[in-house]
Amino acid sequence: MKLAKRVSALTPSTTLAITAKAKEMKDQGIDVIGLGAGEPDFNTPVEIIEEAYSAMLKGQTKYTPSNGLPALRQTICDKLLKDQGLTYSPGEVVVTNGAKHALYTLFQAILDPGHEVIIPTPYWVSYPEQVILAEGVPVFIEGYEHQQFKVTPEQIEAAITENTKAIIINSPSNPTGMIYDEQELKAIGEICLKHDILIVSDEIYEKLVYDDAKHVSIASLSPELKEQTIIINGVSKSHSMTGWRIGYAVGNKEIINAMTNLASHSTSNPTTMAQIATIKAYELGDGPVEEMRVAFEDRLNKTYERLITIPGFSCVKPNGAFYLFPNVTEAAKMAGYQNVDEFSTELLEKANVAVIPGSGFGSPDNIRLSYATSQVQLDKALDRIEQFMKASILS
Repeated sequence: MKLAKRVSALTPSTTLAITAKAKEMKDQGIDVIGLGAGEPDFNTPVEIIEEAYSAMLKGQTKYTPSNGLPALRQTICDKLLKDQGLTYSPGEVVVTNGAKHALYTLFQAILDPGHEVIIPTPYWVSYPEQVILAEGVPVFIEGYEHQQFKVTPEQIEAAITENTKAIIINSPSNPTGMIYDEQELKAIGEICLKHDILIVSDEIYEKLVYDDAKHVSIASLSPELKEQTIIINGVSKSHSMTGWRIGYAVGNKEIINAMTNLASHSTSNPTTMAQIATIKAYELGDGPVEEMRVAFEDRLNKTYERLITIPGFSCVKPNGAFYLFPNVTEAAKMAGYQNVDEFSTELLEKANVAVIPGSGFGSPDNIRLSYATSQVQLDKALDRIEQFMKASILS
């Protein structure tokens, strides 16, 4: 059976591949420490779990509208008004099966063959693949390490062509943890307005910010930018609800309606009891979120200080998300490996520490380490990496 070209050209998710390999080793009884997964290690708050259970007992297990429960869409509008000062109506919201599905559906709705989407690197692994699946063309611009992995308005303008349809802004970023400040977003916004480019603002890590950093939505900076922006968000990271699969897109009503029509023929609707649980998550306020954020900030500070002492490792300290993205090209050379991919494989097989090579994020000099695990495990992983480096250098 010959497969369709659209899937034959896809690159498997590096994150999932490493995670699967680590799990295979664990199943064989090997003590692997996984620093690859992109999800909090906290359980979903019990109040949210109980709300979903109660909903099921009440018979709330049937279909909902394709764009999500009206009550949830109103709750999302209330959340955006409270957090960002943004006013939307429920008709400008579509609830999806996770933020990843929101992005996928958006690109299917806005891209025709040959349309270009500007993607700053390092990027989340699924951005380019989703653009390709919509028959679009990913156009990469490099967020250099000396720029804290952020791109400039000049770089964006230089990449724009007559086929440019959209740009993705992910702040806080996966994999770097960097955050664009208000002035940087204003400058980027001016370029997008000048060239009529849709801004896809992925804000899934908005609640996980550290060291007095502040998350700003580019849509909040002016009425014009609000109209030019589709916000992508969800509760996976903020409320440790990765498996509940609730995300959403907010913005231009015509685009949202198109996404809703697509969803009606693909998924019907997001899981009913998960939608009800999400209403509860937002009603709880930021208390449970803040408890998790404080724990992540403590882990970040401790792990970063230790990481930069390991031979060959250098790292820009992030101020959001829950990843470190060190440059390890020098470490790979010191340990006798040709590239960072090989170095990452050997870390897993010889040191039993799973990290994600940066090549999957468009940044082959780096690796991504998640600190969404206990400090005990983080310290143990750093011990193993340090010992691996010392043994490799000596040999």
